[in-house]
Amino acid sequence: MAKGNPRVIYWFRTDLRLHDSPALKAALDLDPDVLWPIFTWDPHYVYRARGGLNRWQFLLDCQNDLSSSITKLNPNSKLFVLREAPQTLFPKLFKAWEVTHLVFEKDTDDYARERDGVVAQAAQDAGVEVIVRSGRTLWDSDQVVEKHGGKPTMSITQLQEAGKKVGKIRKPIPAPDHLPNPGEMPVGFEQDQPDTNTDLNKEVRTEKDTGYNQISGPNGDFAIETMEELGFPSATTPHRGGETVALKSLEKIIANKRYTATFEKPRTNPAQFEPQATTLLSPFLHFGALSVREFYWRVKEVVDEFGKGASTPPESLIGQLLFRDMYFAAQAALGSVFSQTAKNPYCRFIPWHLPSKRDPDTDMITGEYHVDSEQAEQWFKRWKNGVTGFPWIDALMRQLKEEGWIHHLGRHSVACFLTRGGCYVDWERGCEVFEEWLLDHEPACNAGNWQWLSCTAFFSQYYRCYSPISFGKKWDKQGNFVRRWVPELKNMDEKYIYEPWKAPLPDQRRAGVRIKGDGLTDKEEGTYPKPMFDFSERRNICLNAMKTAFSVGLHGNDSEVLDGTWREKFPHGDEAEMQDEFDSDDGAHADLDDHGADQQRKRNSNAKSGTNQKKQKTLIDMFSGKQRRP
Repeated sequence: MAKGNPRVIYWFRTDLRLHDSPALKAALDLDPDVLWPIFTWDPHYVYRARGGLNRWQFLLDCQNDLSSSITKLNPNSKLFVLREAPQTLFPKLFKAWEVTHLVFEKDTDDYARERDGVVAQAAQDAGVEVIVRSGRTLWDSDQVVEKHGGKPTMSITQLQEAGKKVGKIRKPIPAPDHLPNPGEMPVGFEQDQPDTNTDLNKEVRTEKDTGYNQISGPNGDFAIETMEELGFPSATTPHRGGETVALKSLEKIIANKRYTATFEKPRTNPAQFEPQATTLLSPFLHFGALSVREFYWRVKEVVDEFGKGASTPPESLIGQLLFRDMYFAAQAALGSVFSQTAKNPYCRFIPWHLPSKRDPDTDMITGEYHVDSEQAEQWFKRWKNGVTGFPWIDALMRQLKEEGWIHHLGRHSVACFLTRGGCYVDWERGCEVFEEWLLDHEPACNAGNWQWLSCTAFFSQYYRCYSPISFGKKWDKQGNFVRRWVPELKNMDEKYIYEPWKAPLPDQRRAGVRIKGDGLTDKEEGTYPKPMFDFSERRNICLNAMKTAFSVGLHGNDSEVLDGTWREKFPHGDEAEMQDEFDSDDGAHADLDDHGADQQRKRNSNAKSGTNQKKQKTLIDMFSGKQRRP
């Protein structure tokens, strides 16, 4: 190992910024002779994690911006991108570059923990010191879990109480004003090629993937990857990434003191676009282009100065950051089972349609699912493609696919519709679609939000449903949002914009559209599909099904769920028919935090239902006997 002052690799991951970086400060505090700012192009994310074109482009934006900022501090440096899995790359780098220290920001995502453990062990074997600092959240997630008795935080209140025990939220630190030179970067060693047999993103690739042809890139200069190298076509999102954009956006938000101080997310308009009603800073938080503590303290200063009349958590801007920390800590406590029902002790078991397939040895989901109902499969496909026949839902899904972002309440609308508010499809299916399409996809937040909206965890008021008709109408009576994203209906009379199937044929002709077909198999020019079902009827069926599942009271770690004997406690045939009436406010309060009231666990129940049926009006439709045990 080299003697003298430290030779440091700083490993950028989800911290693509220079401002408020505790880990980068720790690296610079070593007073290194050499500092290599690197990013490893990890095949896990390229092939084994779902990622849409828009998020890839946003990542590249963040990397290019960071690289430019590094070069401004030191013309000899930049973000050096190496194209190999970190698990195999680092042992070779430690030797070839004579590294003394490896520094990086802590990551509590499940795969990241495993990856970092392998790399840390390789560093120890090579005599390289590893320095890790927390910086991705307001409080260190593992410390929050420790102060919460080792349990996941299932409400903001629990998060705040545990956070107080951890300590005050740290003030942000300034960006460095200089960076040391990088050392020589020999890469004459053999490059380990990734296993591409499993490629979850192959359907989006239009060209050959050449990203791993050479460890230092096609020109040997460790340049940022390109969409072309990845084999991807151009992204469609108008939203650009990078620390520079993030800080400018934050300044603009903070300058509007009334907006910042009185922000209440449930009161923001999900139908507002160009510009949107919320900050759209979440993608920058995901990639670390914006520090969550920088955001927090800048907002807090405005709120404190504003005084009386300022909003408070959970609705406020600070409340949104607390929700993020809540989900991160919940995931840190539970690990990989947090993102699925099976083996998750805090996730209610609901016998949804299209259940996930599970590995028989580990009970972990595989990424594939059983098609227990062809009709549910069609509903899922129509939902994903934005052709449900409900314009509000379709507009949101089309915006999501094209831009990689939809409003908080829009996400809630489509999630409720797919799960407990219409289709009764497994929340894990929707979670996977969001994983692919969201710019701001955080594994913890995505899984947590889907559990919340499906009422399987965090939230229990399943009888509060978003209406795909009246909820959109409440925010945008004229239907401008629908007209923007569902151009087939751009000329539809306002009276029918949310229920075009009710428009008489003469009105359809005047609007230049015919309401017919399903939008998938018989798509015709100048048409818009009929609705998939009668929403009121389906809502009642779903509510009755949820009531039954809640009364059974099983959770993902119960043996009956894992071995399939859950069916024994669920009703059969006609006895499944329930006529209880439930009030609905059309979603006006469909996701108010019930502060942990849904944490009660009932672990002494058995469940089973094994009756095949055909009638959609019976409750047993919700958990068809055709469902095969994974």
